[in-house]
Amino acid sequence: MSSLSPSGRVLPGAQILLLLLAAGAAFAADLNPAALVYKSPDQLKWRDPTGAAGINQAVLVGDPEKPGLYVVMNRFKPGNFSRPHFHPNDRFITVIKGTWWVATGNKFDPNLTVAMPTGSFVTHFAKQVHWDGAKDEEAWLIIVGEGPATLTRVEEAK
Repeated sequence: MSSLSPSGRVLPGAQILLLLLAAGAAFAADLNPAALVYKSPDQLKWRDPTGAAGINQAVLVGDPEKPGLYVVMNRFKPGNFSRPHFHPNDRFITVIKGTWWVATGNKFDPNLTVAMPTGSFVTHFAKQVHWDGAKDEEAWLIIVGEGPATLTRVEEAK
């Protein structure tokens, strides 16, 4: 692949690609922060919201500890599950990486979980007991909800 430069010289495809990439970078520098904001993966601040160390969270929008809309990204490490609990408000979850395993009720048993592969969408209804996690691979989720996003644990069935 070749093309003519403004001076009439033939440019090889690699040079054209580099010029296009450079032009794209120049356009990116001109983004209007009043129009949009973004976070690249290296700008995400991961935290351990539950003290479980097997579940990390990055807040994308809002503050899950305060009233109002929030969006978080949760990352379950392999072999990590929450225990039976519920939330005061509905939560809307999209699996963006891996397989997330979910269950309802207060009997914790990973064999009772149902697989939610990448691309699945799940609604956790307010005040309904559930639990979830990752089995043999990491699972990443986007969670949208209305804060404050408290978690109330329930006694596990024997």
